[in-house]
Amino acid sequence: MTDNAVASRTPVTLLGTGAMGTALARAWLAAGHPVTVWNRTPARAEALAAEGATVAASAAEAVAAGRLVVACLLDDASVGEALDGADLTGRDLVNLTTGTSAQGRSRATWAQARGARFLDGGIMAVPPMIGAAGSGAYVFYSGSAALFEEHRATLAVPAGTTYVGADPGFAALHDVALLSAMTGMFAGITHAFALIRPEDIAPKDFAPLLVSWLTAMAPMAHQAADQLESGDYGKDVVSNLAMQVAANATLLRTAEEQGVSAELLAPYMDLMERRLADGHGAEGTTGLVDLLAPAQSA
Repeated sequence: MTDNAVASRTPVTLLGTGAMGTALARAWLAAGHPVTVWNRTPARAEALAAEGATVAASAAEAVAAGRLVVACLLDDASVGEALDGADLTGRDLVNLTTGTSAQGRSRATWAQARGARFLDGGIMAVPPMIGAAGSGAYVFYSGSAALFEEHRATLAVPAGTTYVGADPGFAALHDVALLSAMTGMFAGITHAFALIRPEDIAPKDFAPLLVSWLTAMAPMAHQAADQLESGDYGKDVVSNLAMQVAANATLLRTAEEQGVSAELLAPYMDLMERRLADGHGAEGTTGLVDLLAPAQSA
């Protein structure tokens, strides 16, 4: 890399050098970006100093080092505390700290009142995926479109970028929605392994079958999205709610026979029964969304 190429790289200030922050910093350093880091515990930034990062004595000093400021801290409160004494005038603040959509919106208002443009982010990766080619890592971004476009190339160095709108809360909402779906999937995987545990079935033999089945079922999300947008919850339904509720008895009986608690399945099955009792047996399960979050009237 030539001196001119290095000089053309956007300087990055990074607040927070935990596992994720360190991975981000290393990706930018490897790409030739000048990186200034700050961490509440200075010793945690020493390794990055050895790799070429400049370690600031305070968050305010780090912010003063450049226009693009990235925060990757413990929580939203930590962001406010770290930046309390910093001059954000003219700065571009990108918040990659995990938070809620309401916190993203509130932090955007807070940053704008201090003269900064703001972009919130939701990281869809674990630290080893950051900066690793082909890992599939990406980050949701929402907030200032102008900030995103200006710094898109720099932000894309550690992980792919997906801009989801001007509402600063949308990045966190997309992040948590996907993580919530993942949590539900993990619950199903946990229950499945519990069912086979008493038997002479090797988990490693069962796992490929489980992955194949879940992969085959995942595209049902497209059907649910189509039904939600059309309002027709019976559209293209093959296995209706009445059939599925009836089949639940077998799932519960099997769990009982295997000595497995059904507590991971019960809440979802309860919702199915409520929806069926309301007269929606011919639909699929998309209508359960209405029980969780009733549609807003126009």
